[in-house]
Amino acid sequence: MAFWSRRRSIDALTATGDHARLKPSLSWPHLIALGVGAIVGTGILTLIGVGAGLAGPAVMISFALAGLVCACAALGYAELSTMMPAAGSAYTYSYAVLGELLAWIVGWSLILEYSLVVSAVAVGWSGYAVGFLNGVGLDLPTALTVGPHVAGGVLNLPAVFIIAVVTGLLLLGTRESATINAILVVIKIAALIAFVAIALPAFDSSNFTPFMPNGFGAPFVQTGVMAAAAIIFFAFYGFDAISTAAEETKRPERDLAIGIVGSMLVCTALYLVVAAAAIGAAPVSSFAESPEPLALIMRNLGQGVAAQWIAASAVVALPTVLLAFLFGQSRIFLGMARDGLLPRGLAKVSARGVPAVVTVFTAVVVAALAGVMRLDELASLANAGTLAAFFAVGLSLIILRLREPNRPRKFKAPLWWLVGAITMIGCVIFFLSLQTRTQVWFLIWNAVGLVAYFGWGAWNSRLAKGEEPAA
Repeated sequence: MAFWSRRRSIDALTATGDHARLKPSLSWPHLIALGVGAIVGTGILTLIGVGAGLAGPAVMISFALAGLVCACAALGYAELSTMMPAAGSAYTYSYAVLGELLAWIVGWSLILEYSLVVSAVAVGWSGYAVGFLNGVGLDLPTALTVGPHVAGGVLNLPAVFIIAVVTGLLLLGTRESATINAILVVIKIAALIAFVAIALPAFDSSNFTPFMPNGFGAPFVQTGVMAAAAIIFFAFYGFDAISTAAEETKRPERDLAIGIVGSMLVCTALYLVVAAAAIGAAPVSSFAESPEPLALIMRNLGQGVAAQWIAASAVVALPTVLLAFLFGQSRIFLGMARDGLLPRGLAKVSARGVPAVVTVFTAVVVAALAGVMRLDELASLANAGTLAAFFAVGLSLIILRLREPNRPRKFKAPLWWLVGAITMIGCVIFFLSLQTRTQVWFLIWNAVGLVAYFGWGAWNSRLAKGEEPAA
């Protein structure tokens, strides 16, 4: 069978085989916490300012549009992950449905997504950490708090530091890191609720006028509601990290769907309320360029203590996003290494049931990126990788429903044809709304990926070597 069409059997990829299996230790509360921890982070705490700068108060619509596409993608993930509860996420589903070549492209795009998300969140965390330290009288030198893109900047040391800390937590073990994650998620949600409670009394409807100063936007137009939605999309995804934990879930047939859909519902509602409260409390122009917009709004309202609380909670709780995506990234690498598309040495699992080699390798790469790159550049390029993966999920959902309509499904996405279509169309529109340089870098990344595939993966995969029968 040609490399571009050979597919893994769904039954084979969920079998134990000769792989060292990850330890099943998670239930649905852990998964919802993992999802909320991944979703609620830099997107709402930092990128709300970037989105508001592009769309004005109409950033509310941007949140709704990004949420709609992500909700449809979440339903697709829920159906596919319960059918194929194995590490690998969209890469695994694509391998079973679309074939090895497209699966490689999806996996390579996921590597881009997860790596840059971790780097972007680390940079966002650094902004809040530096602001918090300044508030208590500790000023760090510019050279050690921002990358070389800022005058006087050399290395974003706080971003590198927090990645090292989270990597250490992951190496402790999956259940231990998940429990810590759940505690930090509660702190983060409490801070956002406190922000809303304080901001609402200062609500001024005039801040919503003009509502859409830059228009709705369109593909290739890099301002307006659609351009903001393409960036704010970053604020919603994270639920896909839940699907990477499929192999470590005690009852994947039930808990994965609860975790994915439940975390999306919680976060969508929370985002819309926080965005409305932020815009109502302060003109968009006052916080659009801030690296810590919610804390800045509190300070402008004369709520210095609340600003410090929000900054402190961000410092404490933003690492939940790092934890979720570093967790997911290592599982993507693990799945591709198991399949032979990457060197199999990366698939080693430690005595604590953790893919330690690939976790440390991933941490080194993302720390290097976080140390020198800007937040908006990282987030935009991460979105491109995510959009490719979500498109593949929507397509896989539709193809598998048509190809194997009678295959047992523990969770069935409602109106599957509409869910899949909205996911794919939305991803294409969002991709075309990204900055041109982001699109170009994404294509370059995948060109490099194809060279790697034809240089290694096409000849060393399990299917290529006949170690596993193709579907």
